[in-house]
Amino acid sequence: MTDKQTKVLILGSAPSALEAQAWSRKPFTHVVAINNAWRIRKDWDFLIHPEDFPIDRRPTDIGPTQRIVTAKDYVPRQNEYGGFVYAGGTMAFTAGYWALSALNPAVMAFFGCDMVYSGSGQTHFYGTGAADPLRDDVTLRSLEAKSARLGLFAAAQGCRTVRLSSGPSRLVFPSTGLSNLSALPLVETIGMRAAQQAEQDLGYSVESGRYWEVEHKFDTAKIDALDRMWLQAYRAGDLENAA
Repeated sequence: MTDKQTKVLILGSAPSALEAQAWSRKPFTHVVAINNAWRIRKDWDFLIHPEDFPIDRRPTDIGPTQRIVTAKDYVPRQNEYGGFVYAGGTMAFTAGYWALSALNPAVMAFFGCDMVYSGSGQTHFYGTGAADPLRDDVTLRSLEAKSARLGLFAAAQGCRTVRLSSGPSRLVFPSTGLSNLSALPLVETIGMRAAQQAEQDLGYSVESGRYWEVEHKFDTAKIDALDRMWLQAYRAGDLENAA
């Protein structure tokens, strides 16, 4: 069961993420910052970043209630939900699965994580950065499907996944406001059983999390078919948009 009082803000680095500087902390019990997003608010609780996150971009002044989450923390947590090949190898999804496992929330609200990039200009709030979803990566072929999968696993735990942006997004989660975090209905999860079985049948699990070292073993056509199953399952269970 989820903790019905636990509401988690997962904050990314899109240019719009700076809007979160002015937000009240009251709607959230936890703030999870991804990579450079710790610079946006001083009251973050968790900073999650990959092994190759540059040392000079990491905070040097960490408060007594703040914690850094690294690969040794999030890899086993994401493995609980099927691993990186199925769940997606971008930090927004990793942060979501880590939060599901570690915090057991009632709501996960994403902001600055829409993963929509223009061909030029500022890509992140701090300037121009390397965007994970633009990599040629076997786990990022359908960001929409990966977000649908996360939304279904969350709903299975009684957790709502929403986004706090109103523009275009690669996340399939419904858009909502700060005062409406818990009002949306949970996604129905009955359709996820077939996708989970298909994952088990494929057996594309990499316990170390370093899936790129064995990427040649994966059939992208089979991953694409699996992604379509997850997206279809989410859309079938999305009662808010189906109404």
